[in-house]
Formats: sequence, C-alpha cells, structure tokens
Amino acid sequence: MLLLRSIFFTFLFPGTVTVLIPHWLISSRGTGTFSIYPSLRYLGLLLIGIGAVGLLWCIWEFFSEGRGTLAPIDPPKNLVVRGPYRYVRNPMYVSVAIILAGEAIFFISIAVLIEAVILISVAHLFVTFYEEPALRRLFGESYTRYSQTVGRWIPRFRSKVT
Repeated sequence: MLLLRSIFFTFLFPGTVTVLIPHWLISSRGTGTFSIYPSLRYLGLLLIGIGAVGLLWCIWEFFSEGRGTLAPIDPPKNLVVRGPYRYVRNPMYVSVAIILAGEAIFFISIAVLIEAVILISVAHLFVTFYEEPALRRLFGESYTRYSQTVGRWIPRFRSKVT
C-alpha cells in the first residue's frame, strides 16, 4: 500500500510541476521552440536526466528508509539522512528545479524558467516557515544536529576537524 501511495503522490506532485505545467506553458504559446543550438538541447536533456534520477532516488529513500511518501499528508515516519539527503536537506526540490531548468533550456522557454524560480521561492518559504519547524518538533535533537551539518539547498563541504 505504501508503494502505491508513493507512486500516486509522485505523479500528483512532481508530475504536475515537471510535466503538466511545463506542457501547458510551452503549448500555450503556440508550439514548443527547440534550440537552434543542438548542444544546448543536449545540456537541457542532461539536466532533465540528472534531476529525474535525483527525484526518483529521493522518493525511493522516503519509501524505503522513511516509511512514508513525499506528500505532506503522508510524510516519512523516520528521519531520512542517507542518499541525496546526506548532502542537502531538500534534494527533492533541488531535483525538481534542475528538471525545470533543463526543460527551460531544451525548449528555450522563459515561462518554464520563471516556473522554476517561483518553485524555489515558494519551496524556500514552505521549508523555512513550516517544514523545518515541524521536523524539529517531530524528530527533535536528531533533526537539529542534521540541520546544523547538512545545507538546506547547497551542499556543505567542510573538512572534519579532529
């Protein structure tokens, strides 16, 4: 049952943000424009692929380690700190933004790029004012330690002092 919920919420949330909305934005201006520079298209495809792999990896970690889904109404029961979560606290949002950046490049779409900026802005507000305080209440000291050592959006590369 957890697997089915994970699949459902994957299609519902990131599927809407990375497939349905960009499709609507691109098709609403007539036709999707492909870059006249093929190398840019390849860069866009590479970013889409990297973001998709990252997103699926995050969803798998929520399912297997966290025993929950990506939906706020069905969150993980355990704090997930492995996989991509070892490097940033919000790799799922980062992955979605990378997918959107790739789509913006592939289709030369300012509208999809604006969607990516809006996504990151809204995600930052949601994470800062709701998600992190809720995780601190739920997981206590373990989340506090985790948030002190792992960056919110950008990996922290520090040498360990012994």
